[in-house]
Amino acid sequence: MAVRFVGIDPETGKDQSPTVWVDDEQGDLIVQSYTADQGLITAVLKAGHGPDHDNVIPAHETVIRIPARLVPLLRKACDVAEGSELL
Repeated sequence: MAVRFVGIDPETGKDQSPTVWVDDEQGDLIVQSYTADQGLITAVLKAGHGPDHDNVIPAHETVIRIPARLVPLLRKACDVAEGSELL
């Protein structure tokens, strides 16, 4: 698996580091960020998952909070992913 580093939260210290990568083989975005607390999970479940979807978070998935200041890195990661041969 080839994973390319895109960037790290510019406002983090050494202990907290929301980070974005792109999987060069699949074009997927990979994000490390803050684990959702129960309040956020409850809010997500209350908001729902859209029509024709079960309103659950499957055991193999998780909810994370991505700081708004990472939006530029996510845009950059999307550009990198769109440049992959798979898309």
